[in-house]
Amino acid sequence: MGTPCHFALFDLKPGFDLDLDQLASRYRELARNAHPDRFVDAPEREQRLAVEHAAQLNEAYQTLKSAPRRARYLLAVRGHELPLEATVKDPEFLLQQMQWREELEELQDSADLPGVATFKRRLKVAQADLDQAFSACWSDDARREEAERLVRRMQFLDKLTHEVRQLEERLDD
Repeated sequence: MGTPCHFALFDLKPGFDLDLDQLASRYRELARNAHPDRFVDAPEREQRLAVEHAAQLNEAYQTLKSAPRRARYLLAVRGHELPLEATVKDPEFLLQQMQWREELEELQDSADLPGVATFKRRLKVAQADLDQAFSACWSDDARREEAERLVRRMQFLDKLTHEVRQLEERLDD
């Protein structure tokens, strides 16, 4: 028997659009019930299974709560494993990446906290647009390349958002 589908663990229908609050509360509920501490007095095999189940739940939750990871997972489940670092045949987006990077460097050099906040809002809008576009095409095999391109863009924006958060923290200190 293989590992259960991440969505099945949470009694969810596989799909990109998820209610993240619902996912989080379901995760907390399941994690409480599966917590290894509850199996302290159980036989060793049950203890081991509890640890494995808790790890599975955690992995599934981490994957599903992140839009880029959820998108990659959905494509993988459909038999389209996406190489982690695929070369981006996406000149338009490469140009956009360079512009964002330059802008972020300027914000860092000028220690412009309000500018960083504005930049972050723009990233959020771009991420929402990508999420919407991916949601519309991931299950259509004829649009697989488009879905993969969107996932790569999502991954980049996710990384950039993380860098923006780090910059905010540094400027806040």
